[in-house]
Amino acid sequence: MSKKYKACIYTRLSREDGDKVESDSIANQKALIREFLKSHKEIEVVAEHSDDGYSGVNFDRPGFQKMMEEIRAGKINCVVVKDLSRFGRNYIEVGSYIEKVFPFMDVRFIAINDSYDSSNQSQSDYLVIPFKNLINDAYCRDISVKIRSQLEVKRKRGAYISAFATYGYLKDSEDHNKLVVDPFASEVVRSIFKWKQEGMSPNTIAERLNEQGALCPMEYKLSLGMKVQTHFRKGKKALWSAVSVTRILTNELYTGVLIQGRTTTPNHKVKKLIEKDESEWIRIENNHEAVIDRDTFESVQALLKKDTRISPEEETLFPLAGFVKCAGCGQNMIRKTVPSAKKKYVYYHCTTSKSGRGCSAHRIPESVLLQSVLLAVNQQVEMVSGMEDLIRAWDSRPQLQGRVKNADEQIAKLQAEIEKNRAFKLKLYESLQDSVISQDEYILFKENYEKQIREAEASIEAVKADRERAIKGFRTDTSWIETFKKYRNVSELDRKMVVDLIDTVTVYDRDHIEVSFRYAEEREAIWELAMQQEVGA
Repeated sequence: MSKKYKACIYTRLSREDGDKVESDSIANQKALIREFLKSHKEIEVVAEHSDDGYSGVNFDRPGFQKMMEEIRAGKINCVVVKDLSRFGRNYIEVGSYIEKVFPFMDVRFIAINDSYDSSNQSQSDYLVIPFKNLINDAYCRDISVKIRSQLEVKRKRGAYISAFATYGYLKDSEDHNKLVVDPFASEVVRSIFKWKQEGMSPNTIAERLNEQGALCPMEYKLSLGMKVQTHFRKGKKALWSAVSVTRILTNELYTGVLIQGRTTTPNHKVKKLIEKDESEWIRIENNHEAVIDRDTFESVQALLKKDTRISPEEETLFPLAGFVKCAGCGQNMIRKTVPSAKKKYVYYHCTTSKSGRGCSAHRIPESVLLQSVLLAVNQQVEMVSGMEDLIRAWDSRPQLQGRVKNADEQIAKLQAEIEKNRAFKLKLYESLQDSVISQDEYILFKENYEKQIREAEASIEAVKADRERAIKGFRTDTSWIETFKKYRNVSELDRKMVVDLIDTVTVYDRDHIEVSFRYAEEREAIWELAMQQEVGA
């Protein structure tokens, strides 16, 4: 009486391995196996397990592991697959299962298309099967290399290759490798940046979003019908958290910059992610429409680096929180409130001095500090606004037109000189052929003409650069001037104003503070250019 087998039909499919979806589909594999088993009455199918979308380079697959649990429990003693590649593509591990694990557990293994049946092995199987496993392994390695190369090309081309669009964006319906702004989610992102600039902490922002009923990124993707899987969902509905808010606040993608290729894996078999050095990242500027302008993003990054705490009874930070530093030790000064019978007294003091670690006692009343900073802001705003007059004066100067005209004439003369030397160079060979000049003279004259051509070309580039500078003048990005101008004639400091305009406020004593404003390099460049033009006038 022949032995009866309790079999498991095992199927697997992975596009990552280069599997052909049509011929290798799970349904086609099962149909082929069932047709084969019709002629094997001794085999009874008691289980079916599939791994759809899992690579064959390792055996960490849910369907396969479930099958092995049933084998160890004695429920299965026969495994049937379409071919060896469906079982796995790792030469060493596939060989280990076929030659060691299954024989030890008395499990019959059948690979139909490879004509392999462990209950009826021929002598040639000991050579052919390992060879086929090796081919499957090599094929998987080749596919992995091709996919990596293709993805690298796509990244350098600016194609977005992640499975899902980042919150605030959607994938273009006509090109899934292109991002387009999501009208709804992008407004939430803008609100998050705005609230941060106004002094709210990531935790407070998260609480406000939850109160407003705004869906967090994962829930929003699910609401759009995306098949998102996560292990971090603790309740029936995920909520905004300080972590998710901070993740948005630090994501440079919102400025139109696409950064990809931050991580990699050692090879196609080891899936452990390795962080790449930043110099190896693929960075594409202006790749898609920005949701947040660069200035807003940079100001928020600076805010995130400041050590600030929100008072328990407040929702937002005080206007100067995190900006006030002690001139003696360079440490942040802390806002302190002293209650009294009439009114509370608020001042900023040096933490180093307070703890007795060597700095002198720097302190200043908050009212005095706010008044002094407001005065400095108004003066700075007026000074920056006056720079527009410098720009307009330079752009309308008659010398500008003359300078551009002279540059054009100089370029024309240099180009004429280049053409003349090229013509002389062409005639040299004729002179050599007619014995008018010797070989040595030919080489000497040729080198001389080439040198003059190179020098003229270099001069043209220099003149063009000077001409461009003359035309451009102050016409660099002056949007920062508008940032200052919108705060003209303010009567009170607020958090947004401080964030937009100020770098630091350094306190020496009650009567001496120093306010460092943002865009110092831009202001300096305009003053230097203005001085140069005055000298050359």
